[in-house]
Amino acid sequence: MEEKPEIKVFISSRDSTCAECGDNLGTRAWITLNREKGALCLSCADLDHLLFLQSGDAALTRRSKKYSTLWAVVLKWSRARKRYERQGLLVEEKALELAEQECLADSEHRKRRNERAAILRAETDKEYVRGFTEKIREFYPGCPNRKYKEIAEHACLKYSGRVGRSSSAKEFSAEAIKLAVIAHIRHAETDYDIKLSKGYDRLDARFSVQGKVMEILSKWEKD
Repeated sequence: MEEKPEIKVFISSRDSTCAECGDNLGTRAWITLNREKGALCLSCADLDHLLFLQSGDAALTRRSKKYSTLWAVVLKWSRARKRYERQGLLVEEKALELAEQECLADSEHRKRRNERAAILRAETDKEYVRGFTEKIREFYPGCPNRKYKEIAEHACLKYSGRVGRSSSAKEFSAEAIKLAVIAHIRHAETDYDIKLSKGYDRLDARFSVQGKVMEILSKWEKD
């Protein structure tokens, strides 16, 4: 059985602009490279829901990769060695939690979970997330209550150019809110990630789940 190619994410060493959304990502941006388009931010590449697991713990890395339906290798250019070097993986949160449970004693597991929670709190602007959450509630009253804050927090993380950090999102535009909700539906409510993990072209995979996405979006728009 032929092994599918790894999805690669690069930590850019120069100024980058996303070829799809047009956002100026600055330096040290996390990007993928599309053969036809060029650099894509993680949001446009549909990888922004994944968590970063730094290299160093081989067992944790191996298990996280095993449990994650979708994962990507993070690479950074080494000027000294003149080559790209692995920094870690982007994996699904549930996969990381399962891997930690296997690798760590209960006390260590709680410690890691609390550390991640602290990082999340530091990376998000609470007032901004609260405003983003309220707009989701306003535009999509049929969205399950437990999902409002989850969508807002994932959209508003600072480190990776996510939907919620764009200039339009900062003004809480209806389009930015819609993009964040659609991204959540695509990843959480369809088999989109499974298709990507099997080597589907991103646009083909999006097209295949578009009907399901719009069906759920329409349902959430209704009170």
